[in-house]
Amino acid sequence: MYRQGDVLIVPVAEETVPSHLVDAGAASGEPRDARGRLVLALGEVTGHAHAVTGPGRLIRDPAEQTGPMLLHLPAGGRVVHEEHAAIPLPGGWFRVVRQREYLPGAVRIVAD
Repeated sequence: MYRQGDVLIVPVAEETVPSHLVDAGAASGEPRDARGRLVLALGEVTGHAHAVTGPGRLIRDPAEQTGPMLLHLPAGGRVVHEEHAAIPLPGGWFRVVRQREYLPGAVRIVAD
């Protein structure tokens, strides 16, 4: 497992990745930002981002807009952020989970 701030990245076996997401992700995936990075989480206040550099794709299940995303890095990559040390990732599949917090009456993704 890898953690950078409020983002948790968990390796998953390829055979456990739902085929409908793999097929959908092959045609499209989350777009890259202007710097060519796959953004896992964007800071609302600072504009800093937890992002992945290198070839790969980030797939979000359309049924779960706030749920986990899948990250596929065929040759590995690096998670970068302006305020954290970079984290190298090996090639493979990963589940990307954003930390959540409880507020009275609601659970939400942590705001940065």
